[in-house]
Amino acid sequence: MILHWQRIPLLSILALALLALAQTAAVGPALLAKANAGDAAAQVAVGEYYAAAAYDLHSAELAGEEYKMAAEWYLKAAGKGDLAGELHLAALYRDGGKGFPRDMAQAAGWYRRAAEQGDVSAQATLGLLYSIGQGVGQDFVEAFYWASLAAAVESPKQQQYAANRQLIGTHLSMDQVQDVQDRVTAWLAAHPHTGAAK
Repeated sequence: MILHWQRIPLLSILALALLALAQTAAVGPALLAKANAGDAAAQVAVGEYYAAAAYDLHSAELAGEEYKMAAEWYLKAAGKGDLAGELHLAALYRDGGKGFPRDMAQAAGWYRRAAEQGDVSAQATLGLLYSIGQGVGQDFVEAFYWASLAAAVESPKQQQYAANRQLIGTHLSMDQVQDVQDRVTAWLAAHPHTGAAK
């Protein structure tokens, strides 16, 4: 005879298996085939599907499994340098979710990869993370650098990024500001095609 407390893990395992089977079928065979073949956009789309499914679940255990699947699919795309995969993974680690732990160090790492590719929102976010020391050590020089890169690009949030840059700059000496400006100029010269907002 199985005791009541011994049935719970078996039921949970069964529920997770059924949910995974249902999710795989619901994703769509064509999209799943493209994702399994290595198409980064399809991998991100499958990850988005799992993240949306997790959001709708009430059980933290089941939601955590869905978020874990989303992270795995985002990682497949991000591991190839796909910007959308990096940004989705960064946001997932930044926000966490039911049953999926928040990890600001992971979030900062993925924002940095996207920022290095020239994504303006990732640059601005990384500047903020450095300014408050979340997921990275507090470093006003690095914060000013990333905020300066974000503020250098014409975008709908350019004024906000410039205001953040100015506020962060109050923590720096004139020599530090000049050194960062030189770094920004060199970065922009080396990445001429990142001048458009993404």
